Amino acid sequence: MEKGTSTGTGSPEINQPLPVHTGDLESNRASTLRARVRTTLTIREEGESGRRGIHPIPFMRIVFQSSSWASRIVNVLWPVVPVAIAVRYAVPDQNLVIFILAYLAMIPCANLLGFAGNELARKVPHVAGVLTETTLGSLTEVILFIVLITRNNDGHVDYIQVIKAAILGSVLATMLLCLGLCFIAGGFKRHEQNFSEAVSEAGSGLLLTAGLGLAIPTVFKHSLTERLAEVDLQSKAVDISRSTAILLMVAYLIFIYFQTQTHHGIYDAIFVGESANGKHHKNNMKHRLTFTEVVIALAASIALVAIISIILVDKIQFLVEDRHVSDAFVGLILVPLGEKAAEHLTAIDEAYNNQMNFALSHVLGATLQTALFNGPLVVIIGWGLGKPMGLDFEIFDMVVLLLAIITVGNFLRDQKSNYLEGSLCVIVYVAIAVAALYYPNPVHGPAAAAETGAASNVTTVDVEHHRF
Repeated sequence: MEKGTSTGTGSPEINQPLPVHTGDLESNRASTLRARVRTTLTIREEGESGRRGIHPIPFMRIVFQSSSWASRIVNVLWPVVPVAIAVRYAVPDQNLVIFILAYLAMIPCANLLGFAGNELARKVPHVAGVLTETTLGSLTEVILFIVLITRNNDGHVDYIQVIKAAILGSVLATMLLCLGLCFIAGGFKRHEQNFSEAVSEAGSGLLLTAGLGLAIPTVFKHSLTERLAEVDLQSKAVDISRSTAILLMVAYLIFIYFQTQTHHGIYDAIFVGESANGKHHKNNMKHRLTFTEVVIALAASIALVAIISIILVDKIQFLVEDRHVSDAFVGLILVPLGEKAAEHLTAIDEAYNNQMNFALSHVLGATLQTALFNGPLVVIIGWGLGKPMGLDFEIFDMVVLLLAIITVGNFLRDQKSNYLEGSLCVIVYVAIAVAALYYPNPVHGPAAAAETGAASNVTTVDVEHHRF
């Protein structure tokens, strides 16, 4: 008889019930929850500043030095910020000067917002840090979209059209220009760079999903142009856009849950390993902000971004009317480049320092946040304001977006990058910018009605002519 299978009376193996560990299970769950909360609230070693409270001189020095050489170059533009605000109110008729100053002033303000987000990201776990940095870096874009959606369209500028172009322009600028420059910067000193399959595969798949989601209202509207009246077609397109916006935001939240809860171990291993092997966290404690200083930097940068955004949007009408710049070029190229410049420089610096997983996470994260959250969010805000903000884009914009997503996905497939692929991405982006510069503005207001009437009269004359 085998050991432990005795059948004698009183044998503990037979007569005693199996132990129930209900209390132990609840205790384990509670301890796991406490450990997770403690890990989330504990500042990581690379986020420690060694100080508490506010120290003005170290604060100013650290903010100016920022996190990279690229950010330090951007901080040279800080004197432009007060000048832009002063000129806006002192000589409000100098439209071109005000626009240029506000455009330049947006770059250091967005850089401060991104740097403060970077400092906050160092103090939380790695995956949450990347998401925090990406979200705060995109806050400039959200503020700019909100300022645009609150403006009423006039006979010359369709601000809703500018927002639509800016949504796709932000995606294209990050996905093509920024990613291309990251590949080029990383290829300066290396034959090629490798990055994780987990980062590239999830990102490229979500990009394609976002592109198809954004295309649904566009395809619906343009495929039924001849079958429905314009008013009914526009109303249905807006309704579909609102439903699609909700679904895209749900997809983004599922992606966040995937990264931070169920599969966070994969991403933690990637980011921790890259931090240990690279130069991403080489600075010591004296170059870190305290938590209080981070909050102050965030509050100041958000306020400045809001002020500069209002000044910038005020002068879009001048560009369109007096300088004859198309809505497509303003939204697709000018607006994204201004508000994304600092964020792009950070990713490029990471790629240059061989931190390609960080760079790719920031590039794909910012792209996905715009396509799956920021763009749909402005649709929901427009819904609340009673504005017909939808996701029905121009055919040119949508075709360019889908082709760009396919191109980038093909470059990410082999988990390798080099300067050739980067150069091709930048060249494609420049080609899109040239096409946007020549893209004509839609006709708005009374002019549209007059043009429609003229076209109707011409058609009628032609029909009468052919009768004879």
